[in-house]
Amino acid sequence: MTTHSVTTARTLRTPVAWGVAFGALQAASPLAFPWLSATTVYALELTAIAAIYIGFAVADGRRHVLAVEVTVSVLFVVVAAVALPVSLWLVVAGLVGHGLKDLWQHRTGFVAGTRWWPPFCAAVDFVAAALVALALVAGIAS
Repeated sequence: MTTHSVTTARTLRTPVAWGVAFGALQAASPLAFPWLSATTVYALELTAIAAIYIGFAVADGRRHVLAVEVTVSVLFVVVAAVALPVSLWLVVAGLVGHGLKDLWQHRTGFVAGTRWWPPFCAAVDFVAAALVALALVAGIAS
């Protein structure tokens, strides 16, 4: 490993660790809203996660970045809306898709000034998706 990759791994360790913790909290979040279905809670969270990137795109200031981020956010809102009457599995797919988008964002640096955010958010997305999928398979969630 080069010195740069060791330094990068160290600087990403903290955001990824926090992402794992927040992913676990997100997976448990329907417990805080017992009057809503788990699918509704997760769908709302998926749209909120996607919308955060619009703020980063505005801060970046480039029009093409804003156009791409708004388009991607709309896609995640549509996935969340379709999940409500169809299946919580669509939210799981949306979280995985968003995690993959985060990895792409981290690799390319498409939106300026988000160095630590994509690894954090990817960890949140993948941990939440895995835990929700386990709950679905175990019959705990529906």
